[in-house]
Amino acid sequence: MPDAVPMEDATTPAEQRVEHLSREECLELLSRGGVGRVAVALPGGPPLVLPVNYALDGDVVVFRTDPGSKLDALREHPASFQVDCIDPLHRTGWSVLIQGFAYETSPGDLEVEPWDTGPKAHWVRIYAGGITGRRLTLAQVDVDPRGYR
Repeated sequence: MPDAVPMEDATTPAEQRVEHLSREECLELLSRGGVGRVAVALPGGPPLVLPVNYALDGDVVVFRTDPGSKLDALREHPASFQVDCIDPLHRTGWSVLIQGFAYETSPGDLEVEPWDTGPKAHWVRIYAGGITGRRLTLAQVDVDPRGYR
């Protein structure tokens, strides 16, 4: 019989595990809207990553912006969009990443209210070439009442 290994702390009987999310699960999480980060490469420089308020239209992310380097770069280069929900206390959460191309568009029927001031007159859609997601969860571990796993 193998030697039992005492637990360091019998009050924390859980282990973390990573779960890969399906496309449908990713879209469900994104459909809640809110704030995400859009990322695009700048010519001759590092990627630009900025928070934006967004809405989801099917599998397309929609946000509003002002003219500037973000909009200019989105017209020329592939884009990524990421949303996370993190619980640092329990070390759990999820993250969804969309990779695709952005296009200027009209508002359509969507409501996207930016938190930042200004007109944000340009509407942008990011069409998903790929959607991936992960969830970090806690898995219960059987604990021997004597303090051994």
